[in-house]
Amino acid sequence: MRTKHFIMTPIILLGLTGCGMGEDSKDSELALIKTTNPSPALIEKNTKEDLDLVESIKHDIASMKELYDVAIVKGKKDTLVAYKVKHFYRFQMKKIEKKMNEMLEKKYPDENFTVSSDYKIFLEAVKLNEKMKDPNFSQEKANKELKKIIKLKQELT
Repeated sequence: MRTKHFIMTPIILLGLTGCGMGEDSKDSELALIKTTNPSPALIEKNTKEDLDLVESIKHDIASMKELYDVAIVKGKKDTLVAYKVKHFYRFQMKKIEKKMNEMLEKKYPDENFTVSSDYKIFLEAVKLNEKMKDPNFSQEKANKELKKIIKLKQELT
């Protein structure tokens, strides 16, 4: 009986420590738990103007005191803005979204925004951002993925 304990204990300990070894986890795996603060993603042309535009949008959104994490993905026609609201402001989410939409439409009238505070949309935006860092992930696939996320957002409302 004692020898079973001496044999089983190290095996169990090795199994448990082996499961926790994945230190190089992606942002998308932890996006719902902690602040990931992903950089804005551009699907189409990476011109200086477009990069400045998405950085400006991110800065404007991130400056809102009610938010703590923002993911932005800009496609050919649409721009997805997914954000997380601080717990203290959860009861004011409609008001926050309205304020954000007004600010974005006023400051960037030529852009077509899809704004969401839904965690699933945020997570999908972060995953798309990570996929786009892979050189084998084409713009066409990225556009399809963005359209899928926007469609999912519209189905949720």
